[in-house]
Amino acid sequence: EKPAGRHLDEVARLARTAKEKGRFVKVGFNHRFHPALMKAREIVDAGALGPLMFLRARYGHGGRVGYEKEWRCQKEISGGGELVDQGAHLIDLSRWFLGDLDLTFSHNPTFFWKTEVEDNSFLALKSPTGQVAWLHASWSEWKNIFSFEIYGRNGKLAIDGLGGSYGVERLTHFRMRPEMGPPEAKSWEFSPPDRSWEVEFAEFAIAIREGREPLGNIHDAVAMHRIIGKAYGRAS
Repeated sequence: EKPAGRHLDEVARLARTAKEKGRFVKVGFNHRFHPALMKAREIVDAGALGPLMFLRARYGHGGRVGYEKEWRCQKEISGGGELVDQGAHLIDLSRWFLGDLDLTFSHNPTFFWKTEVEDNSFLALKSPTGQVAWLHASWSEWKNIFSFEIYGRNGKLAIDGLGGSYGVERLTHFRMRPEMGPPEAKSWEFSPPDRSWEVEFAEFAIAIREGREPLGNIHDAVAMHRIIGKAYGRAS
């Protein structure tokens, strides 16, 4: 399950062992398999947005009474706070759409919960070609939110909600007109139940049969932890 380990050393050790033994390692980056994100990837791959420029994402919840005493707030167990919790998903999804990314800015404060870990994380990531991912993960988002926006030269994709307390999962494609002005918009809504784990496991089974790396693997986890480690000020 993501994040595959508490920090880079643990995950990199697993990656080295897998290479030595000739094995593949699947990591549960489940959000890639939500229908709105899979549809978004299909649209991007078809070239409908044109060259991608940047993306902007927010993910958060508000915790609950006693949250500061739970395991997620204990660094020795969890490896960190909201950055390694929900922020890990935002980093992975950003890499899935933009490719390799490096950290250019991070701020990981504790605004509300009295913990040894951060309850908010603000990140700016940049690709070698200058594309940018601007991310915010929060444990003080009093109304649960998932918002992931992908901007291209020819349009924009907006994913809102993940079902349940995060609201109806919805994808909207804003298509730029040649004359510009208000864009054309087309939306898809994805009703419960959430079948993302079922779809993810099916893809994993196919990868096993085909003898290939699964979608969402140990290499993705290593790359994600390099970014997280830099954000925490750790050597990579």
